[in-house]
Amino acid sequence: MKPLFIAAALCTVFTISAKAQATIDKVQFFTDTSVINATLTVNLGKLLSHREKAGYRLPATFKCRLGGIDINDNITIETRGQFRRSLCYMPPLRMMFAADTTAVLKPLKSLKLVSECKTSSSYITYLYKEFLVYKMYNLLTDRSFRVRRVTINIVDSAGKKTPFTEEGFLLEDIKDLAKRNGCTEFTKEKMITEATDRRQMTLVAIFEYMIGNTDWAVPVNHNIKLIKSVKDTLTRPIVIPYDFDFSGLVGTDYSAPDERLGIADVQERLYRGFTRTLSEVNATLEIFKQQKEGIYAIINNCSLLSAATKKGMINYLDGFYATVNDPAEVKRVFVDHARTE
Repeated sequence: MKPLFIAAALCTVFTISAKAQATIDKVQFFTDTSVINATLTVNLGKLLSHREKAGYRLPATFKCRLGGIDINDNITIETRGQFRRSLCYMPPLRMMFAADTTAVLKPLKSLKLVSECKTSSSYITYLYKEFLVYKMYNLLTDRSFRVRRVTINIVDSAGKKTPFTEEGFLLEDIKDLAKRNGCTEFTKEKMITEATDRRQMTLVAIFEYMIGNTDWAVPVNHNIKLIKSVKDTLTRPIVIPYDFDFSGLVGTDYSAPDERLGIADVQERLYRGFTRTLSEVNATLEIFKQQKEGIYAIINNCSLLSAATKKGMINYLDGFYATVNDPAEVKRVFVDHARTE
């Protein structure tokens, strides 16, 4: 019996050691373009009955294979979001990988999961289009959220509901985004728009105009995050946008502009940036012009979307580039009609 006991003990030590040595590179995790195939096991009855309650937490397990490592971590999931929490069958979730100190995915900390909301081809298309919007913004600046696609098989731990599969993507943790940009997350106070980094704010405002999104606001931290330089504490906070499902480019059937903005629907662009000089605007627009080919390639090379969907997205962006290539229109849209308050 003694040799068997020793062998079993050695096997246990090896397993623990192997798991302890497994490491997840947070940067590589989001630069890897492969799709993660995962299984999320959770009490679905409890989750669905509390889906409209923000911050509701449940224990779960997350199983996948990454870098040749089989992972089966105990995690915590948390309901989040606002509008989509009441609209979607599955509420938006936060995946809290650091809940278990022995979890392989612990370095990822807490990641937002954006899923298809409803099981229909239209909603899967919305998801893929929003995923591509994040990829477009990545081309314009490193001060942006990275994303990674995931296919999740959702299993009811209580065994009462039939398993189902959802497409989705994971959103980089804001602390990791800040760190790779030499910054920390800025949460001390709410900021007026013009108290943020001027150049980056101009880029954000023009990008939101490009995709036809008015569903953002700096002073109330609506669909934006702020980061601030670690080395130079006198610099202004930098705005990081996210959540683009209300944009004209994504075109969800539930999106609608705020009636106070005076536009009919989200397909109609409205510039929400503040006053800049023409030279400032043109300097920022040059970034968009230089990245045009790459932005279009992101759409055209996407095998997840139909030819008609891709054509619609390209046509919508053509409208933006027609504007920015017309000096008179540039002055009218971005200077003469910029916000003053």
